[in-house]
Parts: sequence; C-alpha cells; structure tokens
Amino acid sequence: MVTRVAVVGASGRLGSLACSVIEQQSDLALVAQLDSRSDLGEMLGADVVLDVTAPGVSATIVDHAVRAGLNVLVGTSGWSDERLRTLRTLLASHPESGVVVVPNFSIGSVVATHLSTIAAQWFESIEIVETHHAAKVDSPSGTAVRTAELIGKARADLGPVVAPHTDQRARGQQVASVPVHSLRLQGVIARQDVHFGGTGETVTITHETFSASSYEAGILLSLRAAATATGLTVGLDALLGLGPVAPGTADGVDSDSDDAA
Repeated sequence: MVTRVAVVGASGRLGSLACSVIEQQSDLALVAQLDSRSDLGEMLGADVVLDVTAPGVSATIVDHAVRAGLNVLVGTSGWSDERLRTLRTLLASHPESGVVVVPNFSIGSVVATHLSTIAAQWFESIEIVETHHAAKVDSPSGTAVRTAELIGKARADLGPVVAPHTDQRARGQQVASVPVHSLRLQGVIARQDVHFGGTGETVTITHETFSASSYEAGILLSLRAAATATGLTVGLDALLGLGPVAPGTADGVDSDSDDAA
C-alpha cells in the first residue's frame, strides 16, 4: 500500500529534505507540495499531511487537515502543552483522524532528551542551552521546550529545579521551572546542552546535528506511523518505545548544594 503525502512548507529547509526523502521511497508518494502561496485545499488528495511550516500558521494547517479527515505529521516547533490540549479537544470530535507531533526528527536528539529526564531526578540545578542556525525564527526551540516539560514531569514529585535570580532577563526563559537559553548563530545547524549541577560535580548531556541527513530516519518512521495513527501521539520517543520516566523514582536528590532551596 502506498501512502500519499502532502508536504506543507515544502520550500523550507526541512520541507525540501522531506520531499526528497519521500520521493525515494516505494511505499510513499509525494502528491502535493504547498508553500505560503498555496491553497490548503491542495492537500485534500493526500492520506497524510506533513506540516513543516512556522509556529504562527501550524495550528491553522493542522485544524484544516483534521476537519477534512486527514492524518497529520507535525514537524513544526511551538506545540507546547497548552496547544496540545486544544488539539486533543479537536481530535476528540474527529476520532477518525490522527496527529503525530514530532518536535525533532533526530533519533539522537530524542535519546539525549530521554537521558536528560533520567538525570533530572538526581540534580536540583538544571539549565538548557539550545543553539540553532541564524535563520530559525522561533525561540526557545520546540526540542528545548519539550525537554524542559519532560524534565518537569520527571520531577513532579520532587518539585521545581533551583533557578536563582529569575528576575534577571539574562537568566533565560523558564519552561516547567527550567531556565532555557537560546543562541542563534551562523555556522550551526542545531545543538542542545542540558546542564546539571550537584555538590562538587556537573553533568552535561549534549546532542549536536552536523548534517540535515540526521533527520531522514525520523521523518520516515514518523510518516509511516502517522498513516495509521488515531488520536494524538507526541514525540519521536513514543514511536521509538522510549516511555516516560516515572516521577520521583530517585531515592535522594542532592539537597546539599549551596543553591538548594
């Protein structure tokens, strides 16, 4: 069976890569390539709509596709927990449709985030620094937001992280109590560093993308999953079988740090 795919945002960096990858697969067919000038009706001949646009328009595209009875794969940043709640409400009235939201198609990035949720239960001091190419229009990145939110969930029984001087603008934007700092630099594709501080030691979990080809396996895995999905699936980790870390499984979080609450 061949799955027909419409790519919305086909002229962008990720969209162009996705179109190229789809065209090389025998079980996928690229039936529409939409850009900012396209009529959304052009997606209606597809089985799956791949949204790789911008945060400001992504929700409109997903809403249109779901109401048309199509399945959707979202690769656009900006889908916070609040926006996902609204999407769940929409899907409840369209049970025939499925949406898969993937903040990052890199398998390595997803594994690094999963490791961060494990480490988060053993350290009270946690901060994220995410770096992307200068043309990225949103900040913090969707990956950083999801990492922070998952860290918050893993620490649900332990309380918020220690983040002093949050009144200072240079301390970053707090997401689930985790300070997130965004850098936009030429010469970079994507990098995320999750820093953990404890008594007399630090740990840093880093993932860096050197080539856009690192997204190809995740794009294909997600498209194939989206073709048969129902309801809402969030994260490539769910497709890889990396379940959420149970909150409060650490026997003792370091509380002897000078900055401990």
